[in-house]
Amino acid sequence: MPFEFKRLEIPDVILITPKVFADERGFFMETYQKDEFRKAGITGEFVQQSHSKSVKGVLRGLHYQKEPYVQAKLVRCIKGEIFDVAVDIRKNSSTFGKYVSARLSEENKNMLYIPRSFAHGFEVLSYEAEVVYNIDNVYSRDSESGIIWDDPTLIIKWPIKKPLLTKKDKSLPRLINSNH
Repeated sequence: MPFEFKRLEIPDVILITPKVFADERGFFMETYQKDEFRKAGITGEFVQQSHSKSVKGVLRGLHYQKEPYVQAKLVRCIKGEIFDVAVDIRKNSSTFGKYVSARLSEENKNMLYIPRSFAHGFEVLSYEAEVVYNIDNVYSRDSESGIIWDDPTLIIKWPIKKPLLTKKDKSLPRLINSNH
């Protein structure tokens, strides 16, 4: 099997470790295989891929899309290292308001599957980082929303205490006041 799937403390969020074939020439790995992902319970079809580059200390998030544009994401850091976070915003979930995190890097080559109705964010730990997202629904500016990164009810243990944020991310509401 080319992947190891590990369900995190919120079982719908899955840490994926690919099998890497490395030698003196470099490496080869699969980053997605529909049948293997389906066996692990990841059944959506990815319809969009996005790529971001950020410098150390940047925090992007916590973002999500509202209906009808909710999105599941498969997140992979292809350069550098990030602290990646998924927050459960499903109102009827037993893990509502809880989060899980993982370090994703070009070194460990891990990926994080984040299901629909989760807020997502990451903080750059290395000099710079590039992140690729496979997404199962198209982006809609009118449906974008988010939660403030330092919401005291979430108690996220971000590694960098004073991150670099956009004006928009600085003004996001707390979970209790968000429109999800």
